[in-house]
Amino acid sequence: MRLWFEPITIEMLNHRGLNTMTDFLGIEFIEIGDDYLKARMPVTAKIKQPLGIVHGGANVVLAETLASVAANCVVDQARQYCVGLEINANHIRAVSENYVLGVTRMLHIGKSTQVWQVDIMNEQQQLTCVSRMTAAVLNR
Repeated sequence: MRLWFEPITIEMLNHRGLNTMTDFLGIEFIEIGDDYLKARMPVTAKIKQPLGIVHGGANVVLAETLASVAANCVVDQARQYCVGLEINANHIRAVSENYVLGVTRMLHIGKSTQVWQVDIMNEQQQLTCVSRMTAAVLNR
């Protein structure tokens, strides 16, 4: 079953992030499924911490980007919008090169809140971070 309120394209999703933190970190949406969104983020010096691995905060930016965009794609954006209310992350495996890939899926969609799971993996599809974000659904 398709979750999205109206049709969306990868180009639309990537355009929304121009000149934002998403753009600065190089996050790009790469796949849209009926019930998930997938994006990737290049592992560059911008997102590394002093030990040379991906900074946990960069994982959280990727997770919140995916979950927030997905949350907004589920509502009628002429009447409502969604913002992050709470986010957590468990960092499981270090990454030091290439890309990290994030996939978000809905856990709950209610009238005033949504909950999204984000799994972040390395290029070998090994889980590197698990995040969960709660979004508030607000009226315009």
